[in-house]
Amino acid sequence: MKRSIADNIVYIRDNIAAAASISGRSADAVRLVAVTKTVEPERVIEALKAGVTDIGENYVQEAEAKFEDLKGYDFTCHMIGSLQSNKARRAAGLFDWIQTVDSVKLANRLSQAALAVGKKIKALIEVNIGSESSKAGMSPAKVSSNLESIAGVEGIEVVGLMAIPPLGDELSSRRYFAELRHIRDSLSRQTGLSLPELSMGMSHDYALAVKEGATIVRIGRAIFGDRR
Repeated sequence: MKRSIADNIVYIRDNIAAAASISGRSADAVRLVAVTKTVEPERVIEALKAGVTDIGENYVQEAEAKFEDLKGYDFTCHMIGSLQSNKARRAAGLFDWIQTVDSVKLANRLSQAALAVGKKIKALIEVNIGSESSKAGMSPAKVSSNLESIAGVEGIEVVGLMAIPPLGDELSSRRYFAELRHIRDSLSRQTGLSLPELSMGMSHDYALAVKEGATIVRIGRAIFGDRR
């Protein structure tokens, strides 16, 4: 029997709690971001009514239209797709978090846009943890040299790292998640920045990510089913 969206959320939260316990943390230490790309507003509202407090969108244009239909609901919105610099102004007006900052140029554009609308955006640096040519993000080797420049920009607060590892088996996935955690820990020691957030893990591997220290998981299919 197919579970409802509300039942899926309960199931996922139970899995997060179990995985967090293994890593010696509380389930409250992990933020569940419901990925709503291509999901109709009515189904997003079901998730919000079931207790979801964070939603993630991949495209600025889709988010602009969808958020109009979600007015009246309280949620934190995350940009989780690649963001072009020329859309920074629109993104700054829409999102509370930008999880895909992948260059100093984009950080500067977001800074200008955030200051213009009078807000401070939480930002994650996207790391291309598997060095895949098909994916966005900084190479692990470049994160250190760019971090302090980005962290010093007004209007955004760099709070951690985000990555989408290559598809693979459990062992390889855990290795990439652990690597991102090690990069974060090293950067924090080098710069003195706390960088508390690690956004890693999706529908197929979120429990592994939580075991390796994820503080944010981005889950779409496991909540809403396959994209329509």
